[in-house]
Amino acid sequence: MFKKILVANRGEIAVRIIRACKELNIKTVAIHSNVDTEAMHVKLADESICVGSALPNGSYLNIPSIISAIDITGADAVHPGYGFLSENDKFSKILSSHKVKFIGPSSKSILDLGNKSNALSLANEFGLPILGNKNSKDIKNTSDAVKIAENIGMPIVIKAAYGGGGKGMRVFYNKTEIDKFFSQLKAEAKNYFGDDTMYAEKFLTNAKHIEFQVISDPKNNYVEIIGQRDCSIQRKNQKIIEEIPSDFVHIKNLEKIEKSIKKLLLKNKYEGLGTLEFLYQDNEVFFIEMNTRLQVEHPVTEEAYDIDLVKYQIMIAAGYRVDLTKMIKKNHTIECRINAEKAKDFSPSPGTVNFINVPGGRGVRIDTALYTNYKVNPHYDSLVLKIISKGKDRNEAISVMKRALDEIIIDGIDTNIELHKWILNQKDFIKGIYNTNWLEKNIIKFS
Repeated sequence: MFKKILVANRGEIAVRIIRACKELNIKTVAIHSNVDTEAMHVKLADESICVGSALPNGSYLNIPSIISAIDITGADAVHPGYGFLSENDKFSKILSSHKVKFIGPSSKSILDLGNKSNALSLANEFGLPILGNKNSKDIKNTSDAVKIAENIGMPIVIKAAYGGGGKGMRVFYNKTEIDKFFSQLKAEAKNYFGDDTMYAEKFLTNAKHIEFQVISDPKNNYVEIIGQRDCSIQRKNQKIIEEIPSDFVHIKNLEKIEKSIKKLLLKNKYEGLGTLEFLYQDNEVFFIEMNTRLQVEHPVTEEAYDIDLVKYQIMIAAGYRVDLTKMIKKNHTIECRINAEKAKDFSPSPGTVNFINVPGGRGVRIDTALYTNYKVNPHYDSLVLKIISKGKDRNEAISVMKRALDEIIIDGIDTNIELHKWILNQKDFIKGIYNTNWLEKNIIKFS
């Protein structure tokens, strides 16, 4: 087992990783920026080291500084969490050259499966249905985009190959929109991800967002698929509510889809946790991308199956054999992402938390790095807390979540807590009559 893991992240996910390490009796190193010296992950780790300035490029994305921190502290492994460097193939490769274990897939797997256009081609080769075609990747210019759109059929969505979090993507309904906005979209991709490779897919008008959680151990020829999450409640292409299972999703040829996923991962020697994301419409799923990392929403799967995915991820990276074939789903679970933002327009709301009270009781889990007098920094993602509820069925999970949302108090910053309360009380949510566009179309009714 590893002796010391450097956690190359911050916030609630860094706290989550440190907890798993403590239970595995592994020492931890927290890196932090100069404005995160009082952050919870810094307080909980065995050691901490400042790696730079407030902006992510100067700290949490600063590979030379992080490598120096590894050398200074003697860490023998790095857990990247999600975001930041978690899907950076160059970082994985550099760590390998320093004989430090990257807790995640190899740089080749990240390059093959983390790059969205590459992943679409590979997925299609292994029998997974996609919404684009072999000509719809690496779109060079507006003229190419128009030709591909005419070939696929409008509407289409054009995305950054290295994108995520809703950035670098846009739905186009006609040629005029492509002429007007494609160059701007390509520039946005370059600005956010350092790469402006673009690809296109057919845009479904009534789709749910379904994802398959996987854990893969190529050394032991083992892949396990741990259920499907429904992540259809989104805003600006970012998920805010996740659920497992979905009572309203019935996938055709599910066994065939799962076999194709396993073949794809084993053939590419994929190691550790990952998530394959699909759009679902009319009982069919279409592969859109793979996240080659731990997901934000992993706790909703953990609570459904009563497992610890982060521990398993670390164990596989350390060479231990993990077998989850006898695992069964035990609970219906829902996760609400609490963001420091104004719920009506989603604008960020940084500031000092004057007081926080977190809910508790049966069926409630809280993942957060907040505490009273903590300052929510404007330089980082607005996610500050996750509530996960569980019950014997969907009705009980919703009931527990409603109670938890009524108990939580976060004073000093704006949050989207009231928005979550409103969503859970909507008839469309209760009946499952929603898709990925539902929230943006209906938020005008929220006040």
